[in-house]
Amino acid sequence: MTPATLFATIAALTVIRLVLAAWMPLAPDEAYYWIWSRALAPGYLDHPPMVALWIRAGTALAGQTALGVRLLGPVAAAVASALLFDAARLLFPATRAGIPAVLLLNASLLLGVGSIIMTPDSPLLFFWTAALWAMARLAAGGSGHWWLAAGIFAGLALDSKYTAVFLPAGIGLWTLIVPTGRAWLRRWQPWVAVLIALLLFCPVVAWNAVHDWAGFVKQGGRVDDWQPMRAVGFLSELIGGQIGLATPLVFGLCMAGLWVAVRRARFGRDPAWSLLAALSLPPVLVFLQHATGGRVQGNWPAIIYPALAIAAGCLGLRRRWWAGASALGFAMTLIAYLQAATDLVPLPPKLDPVAIRFKGWDGLMQQVQSARAAVGAGFIAAEGYTLASELAWQLPPDIRVVGFDSRWALTNLPKASIAGQTGLLLRDIRRSDPPDPAVWPSAERIGTVERFGAPASTFSVYRVVAAGVSADTVEMPHR
Repeated sequence: MTPATLFATIAALTVIRLVLAAWMPLAPDEAYYWIWSRALAPGYLDHPPMVALWIRAGTALAGQTALGVRLLGPVAAAVASALLFDAARLLFPATRAGIPAVLLLNASLLLGVGSIIMTPDSPLLFFWTAALWAMARLAAGGSGHWWLAAGIFAGLALDSKYTAVFLPAGIGLWTLIVPTGRAWLRRWQPWVAVLIALLLFCPVVAWNAVHDWAGFVKQGGRVDDWQPMRAVGFLSELIGGQIGLATPLVFGLCMAGLWVAVRRARFGRDPAWSLLAALSLPPVLVFLQHATGGRVQGNWPAIIYPALAIAAGCLGLRRRWWAGASALGFAMTLIAYLQAATDLVPLPPKLDPVAIRFKGWDGLMQQVQSARAAVGAGFIAAEGYTLASELAWQLPPDIRVVGFDSRWALTNLPKASIAGQTGLLLRDIRRSDPPDPAVWPSAERIGTVERFGAPASTFSVYRVVAAGVSADTVEMPHR
């Protein structure tokens, strides 16, 4: 395969991803991040604000549509592929590592499916890859001004997701273990790069300071988990999940690349291999440690794969190895695409990842509208942030949606003025306690609604009368 054929392939993939991004309904988390984009702030409880900014930019270009929410995901994946190709070319000029690196990364479900679903991982992986590219130019003998570019990309990655802390940590580790890196410590560029990254991250820190460090506490609270009796299960789930999400052969080649990178870094201090090791080994070790006490979500280790895709491309294996790994990965991705678009393979709802996230919302909305019309409710309120977000995204703009959840108090959404008004309240049927009487002094259960075609998602419906304004009760935006 030539570079021209490679980029033609990536262009075709990008078109397919954009079509699917426009076709598929929003998952609850995506609707939640869309809510953020309608109430921009320097931070939120779960993540820094970059995903909201990307959605805001996408919807400004393509409207309040599924394509608008996801627009920058496929585009960023294409640009990141070009940066990854150039990084491999710079780090290993005597090889053609860029071609297998780009193919292996794009063949993984992490990028193949992740690029058409807008989550904080979309901007994180883009800026992470851009920082890797900048550091590759530096490691290849480029100008010290590439430090400033790396600082910008690292700061923007930190504005995307807190796990981006591994990026400046890895760059710092590379600087310390490589002789040419240590030489830079006597010059001004790396120190200014650190300052740039910190300045870009300052708004997130300031938001946390104003909100009792809510984001840092939520994410940092996972660090000290320790459940040794469940460690085997968590570790098995972590490794099995990565084999599935990276796809089996891509995962195997990446792990082989990690082994070689660490050995070359340890025994030879080679700048190129050391950079790949420094950006991948620390998060691998931390995630393994975390799995001894808690569950590691499948998408968390996504940050290790840009560097490891380059490492896998430099193993010197015959073409059939990386070509076969890529072919298997693309085949699995194609099946996932067809499943999302056509229900190609009928699966039980509990085993169907598409059903779990995307199916049944339209039917639920019809039931909710019927229940509202039956009682003449002036608003529909929902406990739980994902349900409220889906209602806001799905329901017509003439239906007033109210969110009731403690995390809404940390947003800029306007407080709902519904005192004395009658509405409907939806809450998970598994909740056995009554609705909060301080917020809903009158609450009568009148039935249920169900999200069909998905794992059991049944919600109790209450006719409620609202009390005064509550910090946790907010007016949800509409499209």
